[in-house]
Amino acid sequence: MSTDRRTVLADAAISVLAEAGMRGLTHRAVDRAADMPPGTTSAYHRTRQALLTALVRRLVALDQAELQGVGTQTPVPENADELVAGITALVEQRLNGDGRRRSLARYACAVESVHHSELREILVPRENAAREAVRSFLTAQGVADVEARTVTLLACVDGLVFDRLVGGGSVSGEEIRGLVAAALR
Repeated sequence: MSTDRRTVLADAAISVLAEAGMRGLTHRAVDRAADMPPGTTSAYHRTRQALLTALVRRLVALDQAELQGVGTQTPVPENADELVAGITALVEQRLNGDGRRRSLARYACAVESVHHSELREILVPRENAAREAVRSFLTAQGVADVEARTVTLLACVDGLVFDRLVGGGSVSGEEIRGLVAAALR
């Protein structure tokens, strides 16, 4: 039960952070969002830093599961159009619904990690099937310095998500596709 409660609290903390920002992330706000009695969050996470660490761990676990799923469900792209389509779908996931909520929380945590090295360690990009698919595609295309190009492409994609989140307004799938294709070139 405590593991399930910890997960519920971490998910609620992600929602609070996405909706209210870093200043709004309090034990009481998480209790309310999780529909738990007052004091529940502080019983599981005594300090704000402990709460933030649990939130980041959950966020990374959710992101890794998503990226692993994307990479294993889709074979290595055979051409640039397939890679662009896959990355575009991922960007759209990150800009809408639950993906948007997690993206907002992720960027808030990334900024916070500048001052908290333990958070930075948790947020470090990890290997997953989606990253491997990009690397394999670039290798098959004969691209020099595949690792650096993979990091560069994924950083561009991450920047695109960030830009669209903070820029407000909607963005069409076609516009995203064009920006991803430009980053790939």
